[in-house]
Amino acid sequence: MSHRDSYLAKWFPAAVLLCALIGSAHAQSAAQSGPTLDLRVRHEQVDDAAFARNAQADTVRLRLGYRWVFAPGWQAYVEGAHVQALFGAHYNSTANGKTWYPTIVDPQSSQLNQAFVAYAGDAFAATLGRQRLLLDNQRFFGNSGWRQNEQTFDALSMRYSAGEGGPVVRYVFLDRVQRINGHDNPDPLLRAWNLDGHLLNVSQTMPLGALTGYGYWVRNNDMPTLSTRTLGARWVATQPLAELKLGWTLEYAHQTDWRGNPQSLSADYLLIEPSLSWKAVTFKAGWEVLGGNGRYGFGTPYATLHAFNGWADRFLTTPRNGLDDRYIGASGKLGKAAWVTTWHRYRADHGDQDYGRELDVSLAYPLRPKLGLLLKFADYRAKGFSNDARKLWASIEYAF
Repeated sequence: MSHRDSYLAKWFPAAVLLCALIGSAHAQSAAQSGPTLDLRVRHEQVDDAAFARNAQADTVRLRLGYRWVFAPGWQAYVEGAHVQALFGAHYNSTANGKTWYPTIVDPQSSQLNQAFVAYAGDAFAATLGRQRLLLDNQRFFGNSGWRQNEQTFDALSMRYSAGEGGPVVRYVFLDRVQRINGHDNPDPLLRAWNLDGHLLNVSQTMPLGALTGYGYWVRNNDMPTLSTRTLGARWVATQPLAELKLGWTLEYAHQTDWRGNPQSLSADYLLIEPSLSWKAVTFKAGWEVLGGNGRYGFGTPYATLHAFNGWADRFLTTPRNGLDDRYIGASGKLGKAAWVTTWHRYRADHGDQDYGRELDVSLAYPLRPKLGLLLKFADYRAKGFSNDARKLWASIEYAF
């Protein structure tokens, strides 16, 4: 066993002992033993102006798992996942070599998606093993759940709640990230990255919203230029106003290079997002800035990237001149259906170059409990950056 691969083996007995010492003897787990299933069938097509051919991906993803609740507060969970292309793979999956098509990152793959032991008590919880990691709105760490292959982390995560009115403290040790390109990808750097990460996230509920402070120290042993330290704070709040509800999110972070990074980095992150809800409709506006200086743009390589800066995925990696994303949107209900629409205007943070515009629209409809249909469309119009792209999705998903 290598030094890197021995991390989880060394942490396991310590984590079990810590859980046993701190956990409450009266804690009860809400989870029940039994199998789990998640099945999603999706059609995606991409019209990218940089390619003579359009891409079309028809894929099915199956996740099968089993949860074993073996003592009060204790559980073990294991889950496998398989992604299969249907009707031929007319797209560049990042693994099939079909580079004459636009990229759709849903390669065929079979993998161990999750495998962990977890404890949840009245105040303390811990999870050791391969797991989903969702921090705040997933802007920095998430599972990239939109893609057919999920992003998971080999990690030890711990959570402590000081009780009603007290802070909630989360600490995560990261050993490895399993990326969305699939375990069978021929490029090892697309499969996984070895990490040495320490994540600290502390949130406090106040009379007006929740304030969160965080520090993320991540050394990427496979991609040293992604080794960074990120320190920041986030404020999320809502305030009733007669029949209306005013909401806002304010966030700021600063990022620098960290252990082993050969570059000297310094970049800022800013988010201002007010919202106003009336009956079944919520309107929002936003200004998100990922700073850049012409050499480096503020990076979020472990985020749920598709959820930010437009569904056309033109900005999964922040440009070297940074990104200034200003947007307006609305969401709501129409009968059982849920709809979302957002319009983006993109510019560079450094130099003020125009990056283009994008319109995103989606409609979700529950066919029956645990079975849902989703239609989604993105239209990016380039101006001085990348190229025009239109994407369309139709999917149906069942989970229990």
